[in-house]
Amino acid sequence: MVLAIIPARFGSKGIRRKNIVDFCGKPLIQYSIEAAIKSKYIDEILITSNDDDVIELAFGLGINTSYRRPDELATDSASMVDVIKHALEWFKNKRNQLPDSIIILQPTSPLRISSDIDNALRLFKQGKLKSLVSVHKVSEHPYECVKSGYENWTYLEYPKQDVFRRQDYEQNFFFINGAIYLLRTDFFLENNTFVDKGRSFLFEMPKERGVDIDTPLDLEIAKSIFLSNHIN
Repeated sequence: MVLAIIPARFGSKGIRRKNIVDFCGKPLIQYSIEAAIKSKYIDEILITSNDDDVIELAFGLGINTSYRRPDELATDSASMVDVIKHALEWFKNKRNQLPDSIIILQPTSPLRISSDIDNALRLFKQGKLKSLVSVHKVSEHPYECVKSGYENWTYLEYPKQDVFRRQDYEQNFFFINGAIYLLRTDFFLENNTFVDKGRSFLFEMPKERGVDIDTPLDLEIAKSIFLSNHIN
């Protein structure tokens, strides 16, 4: 079975009550919940939250909300690995089993839709993968990005040859956007990580659906994309 886990703790520094902030007529988290509900391959949905408003909203959308995240796992410093492990432990105690796979859907990715989830799950199952993470192509090309020390700077990536047009750049640079983390449960529990270099499959999705909302500017950009593309 595939268990979707949606983490949504109370509190946020960048945007107050971010998980339930209005996003084009709905609370932000509702988009992730509805995308999970519409998925063809997700069997159950678990909300890990200590926020009464989030729990009430999820219940109203038909989600079993008997699980509540403990406050010590809802702080700024709490590890997301520990958050997911605690939710899985609760699930195992209640169901006497663990799910075969987990898919983590962060509420801050409201433009990710059910077809993105299903395409990722289809690839995951067909390829018999252990770990998958969503990515999109970067906008700022690494050949034009720099990293700086106290006195010196260097390019993030050097081209293999002189290139002057953007279309001549290698297009193999991606950003892990956080919209989808998909793992075999045993792989996650053994490795305590969501992304493992060399073993996590990169699932490319359109950049406009991979926006991650962390700041008020991110929120306005995501709203503009939503309204211009009629994503639903």
